[in-house]
Amino acid sequence: MAKKPFALSVKIVIRDGNGRCLLLKRSMSSKWNKGKWDFPGGKVDPGEDFEQALLREVAEETGLEISLERVAGSAESETPIKRIAYIILEGRVVQGQVKLSSEHDEPIWVEPRDLGKMEDLCEQFRPFAEAYSSSAAE
Repeated sequence: MAKKPFALSVKIVIRDGNGRCLLLKRSMSSKWNKGKWDFPGGKVDPGEDFEQALLREVAEETGLEISLERVAGSAESETPIKRIAYIILEGRVVQGQVKLSSEHDEPIWVEPRDLGKMEDLCEQFRPFAEAYSSSAAE
């Protein structure tokens, strides 16, 4: 049996002026992870670099203008047809207020030390969130 192909997705831990992190609750009509908390971001389209993809996804999902600061980690998951590799960056709000797209039902700003304790966080991001929380507590 042939192995499933990889797809690239980019996510971001957006920090506000108070250092809190933005999570978005996925819509109950989402194909994957209905009602789960997720980091903003999404798939990289063919021919698109991941930085452009992340800025585009964040603008579409939140209406925020952000700056990208550093690579914060990675994650992976699998669907019935592909394996997904995630690059997770960290960034800051430059301007704007959160205005959700139809892909999400609710935003929440969370203290970094509490990310790893979030119930209903998408399972593939739990190890990353726990490590990020630990480093924030130091």
